[in-house]
Amino acid sequence: MEARSYEDAVTWLRDHGFDLTEAPGTNGRVFLRKYNVSAAIQKTPDDGVKIFAYPGYLMGSEISKLVNRGYQQFLKTSKAEVPATADHLKAVQSFSEELKEALGLPSLYNESLGTVSESYHYDRITDRDKPVVDRPKRPWEIAGKAVAAKKGRA
Repeated sequence: MEARSYEDAVTWLRDHGFDLTEAPGTNGRVFLRKYNVSAAIQKTPDDGVKIFAYPGYLMGSEISKLVNRGYQQFLKTSKAEVPATADHLKAVQSFSEELKEALGLPSLYNESLGTVSESYHYDRITDRDKPVVDRPKRPWEIAGKAVAAKKGRA
C-alpha cells in the first residue's frame, strides 16, 4: 500500500463515514470522528499526511489515551480514568484500522489482533529497575513474613 496525499486521505475519510472538523486557528489539520473515537491528522510540507493526535475513545470532548495496567485496560483523560469495555476497545480498533487504510499505512499483524495501548503499567514490575534494597516491599512479601511468624509460634 502506498502512502496517500493529504487531500486523498481526507477524501477517503469523508467517503467512509468519518466526520471531519477543521482544527481552529490552523491550516491543514483536521479532527476525525467515527464510532465515538477521535484522532487528528495534519498535512506535511510535502503534501503528505501524518497523525497529530492518536486515536482514542471520546470522553466528553477529550480524546482518551488507552493505558494497560496488566489486568485491565483503562481510558484515561486529564480529568478521569475508567475501565475500558469490550465495546470501547472494538471501536478504537475499528477506527485505527480504517485510519491506517485512509493514510496508506501498513496494518501490522500484532496490532490487527487487538487494541494496542499507548502505555503499559504493570503493577508487579514497578520499581524493578531499582536495586533490591531500594525496592518497596510487595504485599505478598510482607504477608509471607507474617505467615512465617505465626507458624513459628505454633
